[in-house]
Amino acid sequence: MHCQKYHASSLSSSAPALRLSQGDEGEGETCSICFEPWTTSGEHRLSTLRCGHLFGYTCIARWVKGQGQGARCPQCNKKTKRTDIILLYARKLRALDNTEQESMKRSLEQEHSLRRKAELESAQCRLQLQVMTDECGELHKQLQELKTLMAQPGCGPSQSSAASLSGLFQRQDSTQVGHYVFSKAVLVSQVGGCRVLSYCEPLSCLLASQPSPHTSLVPGCGVKKVSTLNLKACQYIPIHVKQIRGLAFNRQADSLLLSAALDNTIKLTSLMTNTVVQTYNTGKPVWSCCWCLDNNNYVYAGLSNGSVLVYDTRDTSTHVQELQPLRSRCPVASLSYVPRAASSSFPCGGLIAGSLDGGCFWEQVDGTTYRPHMLPLETGGCTDIQVQPESRHCLVTYRPGRSKPSLRCVLMELNRTPQQDAAQEPSCSCYPVQTFSAGSSCKLLTKNAVFRSPAGEGSTLVCAGDEATNSIMVWDAGSGSLIQKLSADLPVLDICPFEVNQGSYLASLTEKMLKIYKWE
Repeated sequence: MHCQKYHASSLSSSAPALRLSQGDEGEGETCSICFEPWTTSGEHRLSTLRCGHLFGYTCIARWVKGQGQGARCPQCNKKTKRTDIILLYARKLRALDNTEQESMKRSLEQEHSLRRKAELESAQCRLQLQVMTDECGELHKQLQELKTLMAQPGCGPSQSSAASLSGLFQRQDSTQVGHYVFSKAVLVSQVGGCRVLSYCEPLSCLLASQPSPHTSLVPGCGVKKVSTLNLKACQYIPIHVKQIRGLAFNRQADSLLLSAALDNTIKLTSLMTNTVVQTYNTGKPVWSCCWCLDNNNYVYAGLSNGSVLVYDTRDTSTHVQELQPLRSRCPVASLSYVPRAASSSFPCGGLIAGSLDGGCFWEQVDGTTYRPHMLPLETGGCTDIQVQPESRHCLVTYRPGRSKPSLRCVLMELNRTPQQDAAQEPSCSCYPVQTFSAGSSCKLLTKNAVFRSPAGEGSTLVCAGDEATNSIMVWDAGSGSLIQKLSADLPVLDICPFEVNQGSYLASLTEKMLKIYKWE
């Protein structure tokens, strides 16, 4: 009977035997003190101690009371007291053995970790292979030049041929080594307020957004033209009512500027006539914009509510499609289009939308169909995503946080997993290749840059603004090494590489100044 009385001494001496019997029985349905089934109500109802072991209420209450201040659990011998007794409300208990399942989960996590490590090593090897292949091609070209030179009549191992050979290798060395040298600083706005920067190749001019220099006559915001031929500011073009957050050009060389602003509009401005030719009302503040590089008739606007609106420039009324956010409605801080390419790892084209919540690749299946792919990025700290279309890489910027107190720029390789069967769609993703760390401050949403190195050889440069030191940090993407640090008077807001007259330049924009550096 479950109401039998036991003295504390006899219970204490028989505790090991009781635990052994309970373990042998293994049913989990009887009290380990009296060996009687516990009940769902009444005096012998199911109860437990803080350690988690189960007993009938009357039995464990007598046990604890009989042992007094030194009471311990009959099964694990942990100290306990009467207030530790808790009544449980369960009709029946049964413990499932999931040891094998947990072991399989651990094995799966380990396999995933090893796979991510292997993918990272594979991406780094591919990047190094690309650099070495380009170097090999350059050396092969130089070898052909040498053979042509040696095959010329009357040309032997003379001083002239030796001089030509020496000059050839000097040219090779000069293409492999280079750095940026400060060229000129241009005042854009005396009152500040500059934000974004872009380059118009047909007109050879830089465009920097700024507030109107004559607010009483022409209020609002526009862009300042800066000629890259003489490095002088030449003209202000009024465009928007509020701050401009995005500037972009297409590939048609028609000098048509796409701009996005917080006044709920995106606009197309002809730089040939310096006039706005088309205005679209988005209904929400616009944080970013870009062109479709596979079809110049389409433009994109990233809104403050996380949506991306698709516009057809042939339709002057409204947007033709809205790409809804898959997660939270954070503002779309960056938009970049990846054009289609003959790439085995990532042939598809589409739109990469970045927000503080992460990134999404909208694969353009056809003219009006987009398939979303969430990118495996860190949430809560992504401030910018830039794309290097030729190498199929993207540069993701993370602001400092508690666990990682410095600004990080992560170079990631875009990849596409082939479909396993006809029912499964291909998956687009990315994984990190290199990580670059800057300063500990990131109060502004700085736009960084990833682009082909002017040194050639297939190398890639990564540039990022460092608010802590008011400078631009330039890294080699292949080795991950810091090449140089370019000083600036104020925090850098945008970075734009460009080429003019067979020279390579780098432009950086602060809230007042435009600084230009030349590659030498």
